Amino acid sequence: MDGKISSNIIAGQTVHEKYGGIVPELASRAHIQNIIPVVDAALKTANCTLQTLDAIAFTQSPGLIGSLLVGAQFAKSLSLSLHKPLIAVHHMQAHVLANLIADEKPSFPFLCLTISGGHTQIVLAKSPYDLQLLGETIDDAAGEAFDKSAKLLGLPYPGGPLIDKYAVQGNPHKFKFAEPQIHGLDFSFSGLKTSVLYFLQDAMKKDSSFIQNHLDDLCASIQYTIINILLKKLKKAVRQAKVKDICIAGGVSANSALRKAFKDLGETEGWQTFIPAFEYCTDNAAMIAITAHYKYLAGEFADLSISPSARAEW
Repeated sequence: MDGKISSNIIAGQTVHEKYGGIVPELASRAHIQNIIPVVDAALKTANCTLQTLDAIAFTQSPGLIGSLLVGAQFAKSLSLSLHKPLIAVHHMQAHVLANLIADEKPSFPFLCLTISGGHTQIVLAKSPYDLQLLGETIDDAAGEAFDKSAKLLGLPYPGGPLIDKYAVQGNPHKFKFAEPQIHGLDFSFSGLKTSVLYFLQDAMKKDSSFIQNHLDDLCASIQYTIINILLKKLKKAVRQAKVKDICIAGGVSANSALRKAFKDLGETEGWQTFIPAFEYCTDNAAMIAITAHYKYLAGEFADLSISPSARAEW
């Protein structure tokens, strides 16, 4: 229990691409098919056995309930059969604590902007056990804004990485899209999606090849708007919280333009900035493991009566 990651095996699910989004039933089936081979590969990579483990951790919430049930039941079975402690982990808290995996870690207290497909949150981390939610999205998350905008542009799922790719060659100031004015530290991205939709509808009436002819600029402008919304709120949160160690996390934190803009803003504002390595940004076992590490040290164990939850309280 040294807090070091020994293996981090991930099974991808390309089956969803042809449907333009995650299909819950297919996701849970893929979990059933992959969980034993993935655990086996993780143990072999770490050069250990089930008997040498100190505890069994699993994602308890939030997420797709079918997939959560597969992981929870598998973890409970291992815990019971091996007589090992069971540790339940909150998915979004794990994204925040992914910043503690690297050798260069933020010091407590720190702020974390957590951006994933279904969540956008600003969290004040006072300790590994004291994570305070300061703001979150009231509708769509930033990841959804990327993917839904990409779909409007005719790009395949998942569209977020493709927007990042095409934006490199585009002008981020070519087109202007709406930036919702939401009170406090909460976010909203539904207005941006609507703004992109109406803009494209009007442009396509005048030129049916508009998207094809301006794809790079459209991607760059949409991406710039999303990043601007995110970092404006983060900047406001930092000034309120009066902390200097600032992190980002979650799948969208793998976006190259966001990473650069975040670092540039940190230099301007005098922050110490931290971003997990790419492999720890999207959903992964390592972030669950590092969270479980601290729970183990604190003796925060679950019993077999615990149930997974699609929408858990923070």
